[in-house]
Amino acid sequence: MERNKSDHYAYRVVWSEEDQEHVALCSEFPGLSWLAPTPEGALRGIRKTVAGVVADMQENSEKIPEPLATRRYSGKFMVRVPPEMHRHLAMEASEEQVSLNRLVSSKLAHA
Repeated sequence: MERNKSDHYAYRVVWSEEDQEHVALCSEFPGLSWLAPTPEGALRGIRKTVAGVVADMQENSEKIPEPLATRRYSGKFMVRVPPEMHRHLAMEASEEQVSLNRLVSSKLAHA
């Protein structure tokens, strides 16, 4: 992975009430964060940190996380729910004359 590929990672900046600063995070590197007084400073800090970690990983021939944005997803995942919830959802789907999959997908889309 080229060094600038670290720009393809999923970054976010949130306010930390505990630290009274903005904290920047990277989804692909959950152990990393950067605190700064401004959101822009936090984002700059985490991007620089991630770029450094990626460079170190490259030098050590370590596997570098693929950016979420470039990963391929099948659109399928299994969710375990309590039997009563499964029954309730199955009944609701039947009443609405849709598949259980369509009902749950719709609920997730509107959550």
